[in-house]
Amino acid sequence: MNYKINKELVLDVISAFARFYLAYIWIKAGMAKIGENMSVTQTIQAYEIFTPEWSGYLAHLIGPLEIAGGLMLLLGLFLRQAASVSLVVLVLFMIGIAQAWGRGLGIDCGCFEVSPEQDAQVMNYMKTLARDAFYVFLTIWTIKRPWKKWAIYA
Repeated sequence: MNYKINKELVLDVISAFARFYLAYIWIKAGMAKIGENMSVTQTIQAYEIFTPEWSGYLAHLIGPLEIAGGLMLLLGLFLRQAASVSLVVLVLFMIGIAQAWGRGLGIDCGCFEVSPEQDAQVMNYMKTLARDAFYVFLTIWTIKRPWKKWAIYA
């Protein structure tokens, strides 16, 4: 048998995966932070980048913004623009992780679970950066080739 691979179908499947998986990741990360302002503030402060006051402001904003970005990707609202914002956030977050690692800080990234009941576990910096590099790849793919099917306004 001679099978012919439909290149456009393969590219569409990758594009759909990228869009919907990124939406899932952003919504999951944002939902973990809702109602956890004190824990999120402490997690942000552990990076030793922002003042306690700014850490508090960011703690109130980050969860809802992650959810909003995820919903924009899920619903197909301004796909390229939403993915571009996602790219900037991911790169900034990776810089934050790299600087913490380089300075020898033992922190938890606070990405998908913020639990004051658990002892903070030091993240595996290499694994976290590799995971985020994969998210960056999916984000760039979404910018270059957004999957517009079922998009409200691509």
